[in-house]
Amino acid sequence: MPTKPVKIINNADVYSMTIYTGIIMKMIRGLKYHRKKDLAYYHAKLMYDYWKELHEDKEEYIIVPVPMHKTREKQRGYNHMNLIAQEFAKLSGYEINTNLIYRTKNTTPQYALSKEERESNLKNAFGINTKNIKLLRGKKILILDDIITTGTTISEMVSTLRSADYHVVKAFTASCSEFNIN
Repeated sequence: MPTKPVKIINNADVYSMTIYTGIIMKMIRGLKYHRKKDLAYYHAKLMYDYWKELHEDKEEYIIVPVPMHKTREKQRGYNHMNLIAQEFAKLSGYEINTNLIYRTKNTTPQYALSKEERESNLKNAFGINTKNIKLLRGKKILILDDIITTGTTISEMVSTLRSADYHVVKAFTASCSEFNIN
């Protein structure tokens, strides 16, 4: 099991459990697009088991799932990453905060965009909830996401968190595109 990050983005270590293919791809699509909410537990369990092996040091993190814009979340009925993060928090004992960072704009879905289009699409797409800043300052943040392709989402989230003086930030994704492996 590799203990080094798959990537370093914006000075944040990024870990991915597997390549976006096969069963993981089906699980992500089922949870995300076909309302199979029960998959959140299994998704989180696989991620947690992998994370445990990576991090035997038992550091504590605050889990921050990638947020959806409120319009898209209302259309879908839920944020699939919040569901996974809640299950991951139960398994790990980590604290979870789904309100620390939020979407400031309803962006175009990333899957069909080029790297440059993704960067433009997500520029200034996240904001910090100032009510949480004092409570969480100095804590280690673990961003959770389903897939990393170009790294733009994580890069923007890390920049937003760092602008609010959160310096120890890591990211963990269930999967990555094949070209993201070092």
